[in-house]
Amino acid sequence: MKVIIHGGFFSESSTNQETKKAKQDALASIVEKAYQYLKTHSALQTVVYTVALLEDNELFNAGIGSQIQSDGKVRLSASLMDGKTQKFSGVINLEDVKNPIEVAEKLLNYDDRVLSGEGALSFARDYGFEYFNPITAQRQAEYQEKLNQQERKGTVGCVALDADGNLAVATSTGGKGFEIPCRVSDSATIAGNFANEFAGISCTGVGEDIVSGALAAKIVTRVTDGFTLKAACDKSFAELKSFDGFAGIVGISAKGEIYHCYSHPYMVWASFDGNLQVFN
Repeated sequence: MKVIIHGGFFSESSTNQETKKAKQDALASIVEKAYQYLKTHSALQTVVYTVALLEDNELFNAGIGSQIQSDGKVRLSASLMDGKTQKFSGVINLEDVKNPIEVAEKLLNYDDRVLSGEGALSFARDYGFEYFNPITAQRQAEYQEKLNQQERKGTVGCVALDADGNLAVATSTGGKGFEIPCRVSDSATIAGNFANEFAGISCTGVGEDIVSGALAAKIVTRVTDGFTLKAACDKSFAELKSFDGFAGIVGISAKGEIYHCYSHPYMVWASFDGNLQVFN
């Protein structure tokens, strides 16, 4: 059993040691909870549980820590994929809900498994997800001062390999801040979140770069074709260099390989397979 999570990229990691330490501590706590949960639950259940914990922590750019778009609203995107069944589900630009990953989980049993905007919100309300305003005082202050125009922010994600050898992945984001309203990120697409029976990958970084590189699906496809997880990641990231793609990933293969990499520094991540690792 293995689990790896990420908390996105943080430009302040290089300058604000207190903030960096808080995020590392949060990731360490959450990844250990995820591993304990994984002992009695499937990989699919575990990634939803874990990403919901990340969404509930305002240190990260998902759920209640999300960035505010240029019109003053928060719109959330999240998705998950079950490597065993090859089912993918997600929500795009969902407003006024606390945990978009849990809404995405409900969609997994439907034929129409990716919803956006008002349709996603209506679906969430039908399932009893109540109104929730995710804007924190800090994010409101950042919005007023337009500080997040100068910062690169990421997403949160989790990949898990359960005791039965099944893989699953989930990713959630609050966007990049000050984007055009209703801009679509990579997090609710197979470019940013993909798994099959061979590997699972969750991405963070600049969504447009990740989509241009078809990153998560490309890496998993290469593992399926016989690459090691590291080799698949390294080759895919080398291809990002042609357009200076800004991205990072966490991943696990069915063989138990656990790996992370990034094109730029300061991606914060943690893994647990009986032993805890926390970086950056």
